[in-house]
Amino acid sequence: MTDKTAPQAGPPLPAERPGLIATYRRLWPHLWPHGRPDLQRRVFLAFGLLLAAKLVTMVTPFTFKWITDALVAAVGGKDAPVPTGLLAAPMLLIALYGVSRIAMSALTQVRDGLFAKVAMHAVRRLALQTFEHMHRLSLRFHLERKTGGLTRVLERGRAGIEELSRLMVLTLVPTIVEFVLVLGVLAYEFSWTYAATAFVTVAAYLAFTYKATEWRIAIRRRMNASDTDANTKAVDSLLNYETVKYFGAERREAARYDESMARYEKASTQTYVSLAVLNAGQAVIFTLGMTVVMWLAARDILAGRTTIGGFVLANTMLVQLSMPLNFMGMIYREIKQALIDIDDMFRILGQNPEIADRPGAAPLAVAGGTVRFEDVRFAYHPERPILRGVSFAIPAGQTVAVVGPSGAGKSTLSRLLFRFYEPQGGRISIDGQDIAAVTQESLRAAIGMVPQDTVLFNDTIGYNIRYGRADATDAELREAARLAQIDRFVSSLPEGYDTPVGERGLKLSGGEKQRVAIARTILKAPPILVLDEATSALDSFTEAEIQSALDRVSRGRTTLVIAHRLSTVVNADAILVLDHGRIVERGTHAELLEAGGVYAALWDRQREADAALEVLQRADAPVAPRPGQAALPETEAAE
Repeated sequence: MTDKTAPQAGPPLPAERPGLIATYRRLWPHLWPHGRPDLQRRVFLAFGLLLAAKLVTMVTPFTFKWITDALVAAVGGKDAPVPTGLLAAPMLLIALYGVSRIAMSALTQVRDGLFAKVAMHAVRRLALQTFEHMHRLSLRFHLERKTGGLTRVLERGRAGIEELSRLMVLTLVPTIVEFVLVLGVLAYEFSWTYAATAFVTVAAYLAFTYKATEWRIAIRRRMNASDTDANTKAVDSLLNYETVKYFGAERREAARYDESMARYEKASTQTYVSLAVLNAGQAVIFTLGMTVVMWLAARDILAGRTTIGGFVLANTMLVQLSMPLNFMGMIYREIKQALIDIDDMFRILGQNPEIADRPGAAPLAVAGGTVRFEDVRFAYHPERPILRGVSFAIPAGQTVAVVGPSGAGKSTLSRLLFRFYEPQGGRISIDGQDIAAVTQESLRAAIGMVPQDTVLFNDTIGYNIRYGRADATDAELREAARLAQIDRFVSSLPEGYDTPVGERGLKLSGGEKQRVAIARTILKAPPILVLDEATSALDSFTEAEIQSALDRVSRGRTTLVIAHRLSTVVNADAILVLDHGRIVERGTHAELLEAGGVYAALWDRQREADAALEVLQRADAPVAPRPGQAALPETEAAE
């Protein structure tokens, strides 16, 4: 049974969000990966193709102008001189238009394909870095957060990196390049008035888009918060499916989920309404700007300063520019959302592990495996101490049990031994080596754990046993299963060791899960073993079977047993009684009973409870019929 204490809250995360430049600065090492010249070449080629595609894009409106002027001249128009050379062949110009459109599309698609490997490599590297960092963070960090929320951060961070790379490199930068080219063409082909009109139009368009999108982002945040809340509630409820059924709480869980979905529905509706406002405003601004440019072109045609082809050129330039501009609201919103999602990932990466290896930490060297707790003091909350100067030793190869009432701090001992937390005072050593001075990897490699609540991976029985040692052979795996007394059960299954165990191992019984946990600990073969109430959740018959397996596993190993049921520790070399964070008694089972103290009182209380349970079980047993009397049906016997 774990200690009934909540971990201390960590420092709050900063509320401010970094801007686009700051985020891109952090992303750049991944988008420009050192040591990968192949990906660096792709970046160069992608930007080269970007410029080439935009130059071809600028040619396309000119083909419209040339075609229009050539057709006007061919039918006898008076407003344009008869073109010569290529301009005298409208059909060839139409072919040139088709070629330019194909070239523009082909260059764009090749650019996107080249850059995709760069972007996805960045996604993979950062996602892996974040995943590894999550495992390095302390137990306190994970206890304070919901697993569903962390996986959403990882999922959205991956999507955000991909989105930001795609939108910035493949959409926003090309649009800026095209806009600059359009202004240059309008100023050169017509006059600065055209360019100024286009500039003012785009500036007003972007300003409105910015304001409207900021409004929409606030709504989007509420929608995402509701989505995350609904997702975490759904994950939490489904993971605790059996508990929900035990208490008939389906309606309560549905109501909690629907409450979050109602907020999501409201925010989603507002999102669609705000999108309509954004689209309408953008259409009005751009149409006004295009109308002014068309009016200027028509005036110049009437004044003889340009041709009908020039009118088509100006109109086509703006129509062509309107297509990427139409997505500016979406681009800005998605970039802003991607920045938020990526920042959430970076903030996790910025969390320093509470427990970290010291500089120059050496691997743990286990000779015999003697474990010592020396005046260890610890508190999850400063105002509520858990351990108050605990000192004891477990000689190499011996078994020491720790017993005591709930909340006494028993399970905290195992967490400190694994360095999930650091003690605020005292030290813990193995063979004289302070565990705070050795690497965590070597420390945990030397300790095996069989917990009270064994949670298995949603994979096969074989995978879960082999988790103790990934390079174990099939023969070693089967031998570990035999020693844990689970090999016969596995052999009876149609799929054997390839049988899936289900989410958290729910397809197996409690005893079967414990045997899997014992088997993988046997496979790990650690010199030090921790049994944290490994049988307290099992029935008496299964407990006896599991206990015999545990006795075999612990033989010859330094073993710390944290126990609630005293009957499981009577053979321990020494028993420590922990109460209110202090060791109040120590000795063998017989010595403690003879002392008549706390342990003796706990022993008597458990014997009385076991006796009462045995009486109840006998009362529930069916009545055996007297000779010559038929057995009553179960319902009648109960009556």
